[in-house]
Amino acid sequence: MSDRDGPDAAPGPGAALAGECPLEALGLEKTFVGGDGTELRILRGIDLAVRSAEAIAITGASGTGKSTLLHLLGALDRPTAGQVLVGGRQVATLRDEELARVRNRHVGFVFQFHHLLREFSALENVMMPALLAGTDLDAARARASGLLADVGLADRESHKPRALSGGEQQRVAVARALVNQPLVLLADEPSGNLDTETGRRLHDVLFDLRERHRLSIVIVTHDLDLAARADRRLVLEAGRLLPGTSG
Repeated sequence: MSDRDGPDAAPGPGAALAGECPLEALGLEKTFVGGDGTELRILRGIDLAVRSAEAIAITGASGTGKSTLLHLLGALDRPTAGQVLVGGRQVATLRDEELARVRNRHVGFVFQFHHLLREFSALENVMMPALLAGTDLDAARARASGLLADVGLADRESHKPRALSGGEQQRVAVARALVNQPLVLLADEPSGNLDTETGRRLHDVLFDLRERHRLSIVIVTHDLDLAARADRRLVLEAGRLLPGTSG
């Protein structure tokens, strides 16, 4: 029996394709308590269902809790109340070890800063999450190489981050986020550290990958052009998600 089998096994990539939403939030709330005991309620009863291959953009003013919401959706933090389901499975009650496994295998993350490992090549950076998940070395290398080709970096596999442009580094980070074939990709201001033209090229890569891999994407962004490309745009305001304009 593999470590994916049994009652505690994390859902495989096919779980979402069987009819479940890859990612759901039900009544999600988050409250922070200050040093003086004052409570700051950031999120208030968030409900969100992300469909297979759907792209959702979340916009809103700075400080409204967009990144907090994304961290909860990706199981990087635990909600004060409510549930997050990945592939139909509630993650709030998982042990830390199992929660880390779900994050690594079923949720891909892209942040504003790429967080690449400087001493490793582009190929090695992309391979890393697959190796941590127990993927065979040759399989991890082949998958990483294919993804680098998908993002237009087939000729940059051996380059270390310092030899890559900012846009190339972020494309490596996108490839790394997809190496474990996640159910959903969560992107927090993915082009926020790039110039306009480089950012647009990154957006093209993201939406090409969405089509190529039937990928579900949730993007937090201030870039209204990027938000307009999504299937749905939602606005986070006063702790609640409100409908925006469709892409």
